[in-house]
Amino acid sequence: MKALYSIALIGALAVGSAHAACTYPNPPDKLPDGATASRDDMLAGQKKATEFDQAIGEHNTCLQKEADEAIAKAPDDKDKDAKKAEIQKMADQKHNAAVEADESTASRFNEQLKAYNAKAKDKK
Repeated sequence: MKALYSIALIGALAVGSAHAACTYPNPPDKLPDGATASRDDMLAGQKKATEFDQAIGEHNTCLQKEADEAIAKAPDDKDKDAKKAEIQKMADQKHNAAVEADESTASRFNEQLKAYNAKAKDKK
């Protein structure tokens, strides 16, 4: 019975997230190539990475708010704690995936920044 409930809950949350207020931000489509980029290109890339980081923070705040609201609306029955745990687990998984995407973007930009700085150092 619990397995059926979990499947139903996951399905309901998946359907609900199609209409959810929390929209996952798009990562920057392209970051500058540090080996060939100008200073302005690198600053624009830094701005994109920073904006994505901020959007991920807002997204994760929204996810937690949605999870808190769903937990508060959970029916008062013998499975309430399990339902709350499942809702929080799904919110945590979405949060962790968003943080990984954010860290990946920052890492990619930092690699290009190192290449840019190495290029600038070689010119001196």
